[in-house]
Amino acid sequence: MENFVFCSPTEFVFGKGQERETGRCIRKYGGTNVLVLYGGGSAVRSGLLDRIRGSLKEAGISWQEIGGVQPNPIDTKVYEGIELCRAQGIDFILAVGGGSVIDTAKAIAAGVPYDGDFWDFYCGKAEIQAALPVGTVLTIAAAGSEGSGDSVITKTDGMLKRGAGSPLLRARFSVMNPELTQTLPAYQTACGATDIMAHVFERYFTNTPEVEVTDRLCEAVLLTMVKETPRAIAEPENYDARANIMWAGMVAHNNIVGVGRQQDWNSHGLEHELSALYQVAHGAGLAVIMPAWMEYVMPHNPMRFAQMATRVFGCQMNFAQPEETAKAGIRAFRRFLHGIGMPISFSELGAEEADIPKLVGKLGIPEGKKRAGFMELSAEDAANIYRIAAHAVLE
Repeated sequence: MENFVFCSPTEFVFGKGQERETGRCIRKYGGTNVLVLYGGGSAVRSGLLDRIRGSLKEAGISWQEIGGVQPNPIDTKVYEGIELCRAQGIDFILAVGGGSVIDTAKAIAAGVPYDGDFWDFYCGKAEIQAALPVGTVLTIAAAGSEGSGDSVITKTDGMLKRGAGSPLLRARFSVMNPELTQTLPAYQTACGATDIMAHVFERYFTNTPEVEVTDRLCEAVLLTMVKETPRAIAEPENYDARANIMWAGMVAHNNIVGVGRQQDWNSHGLEHELSALYQVAHGAGLAVIMPAWMEYVMPHNPMRFAQMATRVFGCQMNFAQPEETAKAGIRAFRRFLHGIGMPISFSELGAEEADIPKLVGKLGIPEGKKRAGFMELSAEDAANIYRIAAHAVLE
């Protein structure tokens, strides 16, 4: 196990009706003039926004609102938020929604006190030194942004999807009421579940030896998702299934399962270019990319994939040929994704094999260089993974 520093300062307010505690939580963490950020109309139609407004009013907190944050959030909404916060003297940002809203809130929070362009943080030109405090009211279990210090935004000029991270971006509090996810369509539930599992796999496939504790934590989250996702899809109002998934989403990405070990993140990098180019759901893109990545890199360490296959998907271990067990685990993962309604190939996603050179180009891998990870990837490797994804089939 490698050295690490881990701090997760977010207060999690979990359970039925907890959105009514929002105003109290903001007041506790010093907010007096708040930007309420949300996505589409569901927060309005469901009455959630009205309940939050009532909570803010009861706590004596003033607020401004910005709606319309889209999936795969874009920079123009961040600029709008920064401008409003500066003009209105906003001192706290509340994100009401899923990962797209929360990531946008974090970008705004970092951009307000910064003299330059917030995009500097996302393209690696600057590090975040200050940020407004952020709180969240979570409405979909997926990105884990409610518990992490990470944010992903798409720059509309060039459609570049990039991430930034800092401990300063971890939410002061996150309200997590599983009831708020019960009206999600099955497809969105499945996309969220896929994202949660991908966050775990990005940490699970590591070159760091002797990480049994975090291996077992990763496997526990994965087993939970394998059990609870089909149940939540079949029984949308099953509170216990929704609660387990919601907490699993946070655990998957606040990094408690990833400390002390090398992590990968190449599947996310490859997928980001897909969702930026085609505007597909992030989870759907991961369902296509991650098994393809697994197939390609498996020979790097077959025993790690065989461990996943036996411990998570119950495959029989073939000690004479561990590669066969590893392949069986990857097939089981792809079948699971298909079973919950996820696409598994480019054609199902609406992507074109002819665009692979464009996708590889957007990754920005310099000639002769490789992306770091479980297995380092050259531009040619990335193209090969995209090709596997283009032609994937169930076995």
